[in-house]
Amino acid sequence: MSLPSVAPPAARRPEVIGTGRPAWWAVVVAALVTAVVTADLLSRGVLERMDLTVSEVVSSWDLRNSDVYWGVWVFTQAGGRFTILVVLVALVGWISWRRRTVVPVLRVLVALALLTAVVYAFKYGTGRTAPAYPGSFFHRDGASYPSGHVANAVLMWGVARWQAVEFGLPAQVQRALWVLSVFGPLVTGVAMVALDFHWVTDAVVGAAVGLVLLGVVHALDAVVMSRFVRARAGRSTA
Repeated sequence: MSLPSVAPPAARRPEVIGTGRPAWWAVVVAALVTAVVTADLLSRGVLERMDLTVSEVVSSWDLRNSDVYWGVWVFTQAGGRFTILVVLVALVGWISWRRRTVVPVLRVLVALALLTAVVYAFKYGTGRTAPAYPGSFFHRDGASYPSGHVANAVLMWGVARWQAVEFGLPAQVQRALWVLSVFGPLVTGVAMVALDFHWVTDAVVGAAVGLVLLGVVHALDAVVMSRFVRARAGRSTA
């Protein structure tokens, strides 16, 4: 029994931005950044010392115990899984219902599965402790590296932007999701470091991992998902 295909829309709105599919070289660079930074940290290299220096400065600000804490914390939610899932559920639910396709749902589910598996493999594999953790820098209870919030922001806002463009949602929606896909990871990472929740390299590698996974989801979609359900983003492939 085949899943329903997508009927072409009667009047497709023009794309006002790109889908945000990472170039192959960007994915390769992100993978290299992940590998190099991880190797340096595990060897207690120069990047660890940089992280410690930045954390000392941030700790002196003591934003976590200041009046501005909640004002900074709210920016971390640009990468919060619950925040993004609320938007994605509404977005893909609307598209799937209007276009009678499961493609957007499959893309989100695959992205979530990859994100969870890869990020937690890194977290538990390295055991890196957060800046506020007393004692060992690498410890069996550590789960700071990389930043899941930043990886989540890169990958899931990227997937949301992709759906908005390929399914021809209104221009303002496309532009809003472009802003979130570009600036969401940035403000999340800065806020996390400013509150001393994460090291700088946690945020950098979180962004790199998210970019690699976004490229993987696009590739899987091109060769498996959309073909399997006989649909390509609002256009019939029969």
